[in-house]
Amino acid sequence: MEKYGKILFIAMPLFFILILLEKWYGWYIKKEKINTLDTISSLTSGISMVTKNVLGLSFTILSYEWIVDKVAITHISTSWLTYVIAFVSLDFAHYWIHRIDHKINFFWNSHIVHHSSEEFDLACAVRQPISSFVKIFSIFLLPAALLGISPLVIATVTPIQFFAQFWYHTRYIHRMGFLEHILVTPSHHRVHHAFNEEYMDKNLAQIFIIWDKLFGTFQEERADVVPVYGITRPMRTWNPIKINFVHMWLLITDAWKTNNIKDKFQIWFNPTGWRPADVEAKNPVFKVTDVYHFDKYITKRSTPFYLWTWLQLVLIFLMVAYFLSHIASIGVPNIFIYGGFVFIYIYALTDLMDGNKYALGWEIFKALYGIAIIVLLGDWFGADKLYAPLSKLLLAYFVLSVLITGLLNRNKDNSLQTATA
Repeated sequence: MEKYGKILFIAMPLFFILILLEKWYGWYIKKEKINTLDTISSLTSGISMVTKNVLGLSFTILSYEWIVDKVAITHISTSWLTYVIAFVSLDFAHYWIHRIDHKINFFWNSHIVHHSSEEFDLACAVRQPISSFVKIFSIFLLPAALLGISPLVIATVTPIQFFAQFWYHTRYIHRMGFLEHILVTPSHHRVHHAFNEEYMDKNLAQIFIIWDKLFGTFQEERADVVPVYGITRPMRTWNPIKINFVHMWLLITDAWKTNNIKDKFQIWFNPTGWRPADVEAKNPVFKVTDVYHFDKYITKRSTPFYLWTWLQLVLIFLMVAYFLSHIASIGVPNIFIYGGFVFIYIYALTDLMDGNKYALGWEIFKALYGIAIIVLLGDWFGADKLYAPLSKLLLAYFVLSVLITGLLNRNKDNSLQTATA
């Protein structure tokens, strides 16, 4: 947990800088409008995922270590070749996990957040789930386990492969020559994130595009089909915590409401998007039928509102950076108290971005939670040792944040607007 936190402490600022550089390029060089709230929604999604993973809020049904111990037919000594084999094996496993995520109703819930943005940019890359509490990927690592590859090798390669998927979430890199035949490129991944009929559920590989070509899921980006990004059932919220559970809640309520006993069970493992016929008839859910003509979720805000949301993002980024770099000293159970604060912070901020009438209530809850931490612990998790007045400044911030949120949430400027794709 501590080692993982230190890796993220280094990676997060780098990703943040690259995302801002891409936004600057789009705005200054390409003269494009920036969807600020979509970017902030993506970044808060990444922050929530990092927090959840650092807290270890998931468990593995079948651990890789157990598979190696029980089924390995040999044990390969660790060398550079071992890491190559592990990298390829992991990519092969992730291809099939990704394919399952797209094809089965239950598993789509843990992946839907990554596709929920109606933009395609580097910020979209960090839209990652917090709803994947059960990990099953180890079973797909049987080839590596049979060869007896050390669990330490897998643990080392996994974050490298995850970070290697960041760069190709962009519209500004076009075709890349011979690399198009080997690696997943931005062109391939634009196809994957599009929900045009021609592109749906294609290019599922994460590093090597060869898996899609071998197993029939490859689709080249076509000049005559402009990718349209998003999902067929738009989320229409900036709140990443809500996005993580909308699909699951629909499955639960559909399973409860249907009168067909068989449907109550098969809904979980039927193809993604399937609903019982009787529930669909009584409780239809909006679905995009024409990807070229639908209302995108855009909320028009004032310049002060945007400045405030960016300031809030910077503050939560600094708080999480402190969290990642001081996990050991914060200790248990305080890390879970800290994690709870992060989730409440994100929920309050993104509810404000949505213009939700309960946003002020969540902001008050966040402020009371933060004040209680300082009162009960004496400071902000030992941070006063770094800067003595910090806790007092945080107390002032909590009060000020409630006042500003109240003003912004009452402002008629926060009305919802939509744009046609």
